[in-house]
Amino acid sequence: MTVASSLVERILARDQRAVARAISKIENDSSDANEILKAVFTNSSRGLTVGITGPPGAGKSSLVDKLALHYRNLGKRVGIIAVDPSSPFTGGAILGDRIRMQTLANDPNVFIRSMATRGNLGGLARATIDAVAVLDAAGYDKILVETVGVGQDEVEIVKAADVSVVVLVPGMGDDIQAIKAGIMEIGDIFVINKSEREGVERTERELIALLEMSERPDGWHPPIVRTIATQNKGITEFEEAVERYAAFRQGQAASQSRRKSVAENRIIEILREKLLRRVLREAVTPEQLDQYALEVADRLKDPYSIVEEICRRIRIEEV
Repeated sequence: MTVASSLVERILARDQRAVARAISKIENDSSDANEILKAVFTNSSRGLTVGITGPPGAGKSSLVDKLALHYRNLGKRVGIIAVDPSSPFTGGAILGDRIRMQTLANDPNVFIRSMATRGNLGGLARATIDAVAVLDAAGYDKILVETVGVGQDEVEIVKAADVSVVVLVPGMGDDIQAIKAGIMEIGDIFVINKSEREGVERTERELIALLEMSERPDGWHPPIVRTIATQNKGITEFEEAVERYAAFRQGQAASQSRRKSVAENRIIEILREKLLRRVLREAVTPEQLDQYALEVADRLKDPYSIVEEICRRIRIEEV
């Protein structure tokens, strides 16, 4: 039995240490990461993945903490992936201690993992989707994915979540920012957190008006839930809204189309990564890449000609 197959067996047996080790291998792109992912894939898609996104300061971490606690009170096993900004020095997650989730840290039925974006666009770490698959295979009933909250690229959450939640907060112009970011289209549920603040009525009215301007292909009308996460208010209503959408999407043709689109994007991402790795391994050395970068920076060469030259080395012809 290989190390990878032994690790997979332990994951399926709900061993938290095996889950943590597998996610580390995936993040670090270990040689046996693919073997692990192929093995867990057929055992995934059993839990519900909830993606929580929104602008910085909206209280996403507090909301995730309270929702996870609510699920635990219902007897559910919960996995949490918090995608944090990367340290510019170590590449690690800046908020890796998850200090706001201390109440859950010692619960054996809760798994919390911080993942650094490492410069990846979309507010999601490159390995987030794979980490979700590992947690799913390990039997976690609910998997909560909290994104960085960087704005425009937050739409990437739809690639990892069954239910996408957009968190807004009164008095910060978040409704206008939401339009700019394009996250209005990906929200299955909208949460107005910190709803004790002045301006909550205005925020809700504007949000309703914005939602009425667009018709979803699946016919779902995203609910708006008010919460005060720090006081544990509105969490039950939030959880009920998540479950209503999860039930609604079952058997929906539009939901099947969404899953197909996510799967297609995933295939393309993996292919892009494999091809890039091959190029960097076979066609250009780090020293050559550094030289090319200097030449482009000094306007001695254009990047398009350089890419064409590299592609010719591995016999990739432009169509």
